[in-house]
Amino acid sequence: MDESEPLPDPLLTAPTTVYRHTLATRLWHWVNAVTIFVMIGSGLTILNAHPHLYWGKYGANFDRPWLDTPHWPAWLTIPSNYNLALARRWHLTFALVLGFGLLFFMIASLLNRHFQRDLRVRAKEVAPKHLIADAVAHAKFDFHNHDDPAAYNTLQKLSYVITIFVLIPLMILTGLAMSPAMDAAWPWLLDIFGGRQSARSVHFIAAAGLVGFIVIHLTLVILAGPVGEVMSMITGRWKLPEAPVVEAEPAE
Repeated sequence: MDESEPLPDPLLTAPTTVYRHTLATRLWHWVNAVTIFVMIGSGLTILNAHPHLYWGKYGANFDRPWLDTPHWPAWLTIPSNYNLALARRWHLTFALVLGFGLLFFMIASLLNRHFQRDLRVRAKEVAPKHLIADAVAHAKFDFHNHDDPAAYNTLQKLSYVITIFVLIPLMILTGLAMSPAMDAAWPWLLDIFGGRQSARSVHFIAAAGLVGFIVIHLTLVILAGPVGEVMSMITGRWKLPEAPVVEAEPAE
């Protein structure tokens, strides 16, 4: 650089990185990554024991299910050999981690304003025109909010809100409803879902929705740049995408 050339003012220079993920978000993310992995694997072992889903209070081998699930291979289940008792222990242990982890994350996100700052969905963002534009941008592998590159786009917000406030709570509540001990303490919980078999079906549907979210989430992380995305969830800092270069039209 020419010594006579003035140095750029650091106050006017656009930052290349932003602090995007708080410590509470990062901790919850990685604890959940392990927790959900174990719960899905052990849940498939439990489902293999009776791979039929029903609505109502009762369900048995000779009843007509609304869904017959496939037999899940050993490489997908925890443990890999069929052991229903051990699978239940793994599942219930990590269910406690999931429930208390969600409670911790919600309290922390209210205190640090993560929900209000990053996940609040505004009315204009759910307008059909805005949602269509967001979907088209995703189809073009453009995943960033150009008005504020550090902010989540609308589809991200909606997916996180559905996962945090609908799918995971449903899994926790239906899991409690299926527990005989909880039935004795809170009999009304089972009534909310219309019976133990209905609670089991809702539990499976919520789990399937969570698996769908994970698959889409991992796919978008890979497409958006896995190194930067993973590092941002480790350090909290995220590198802003470079702005597209717009060539000036030649003067007439």
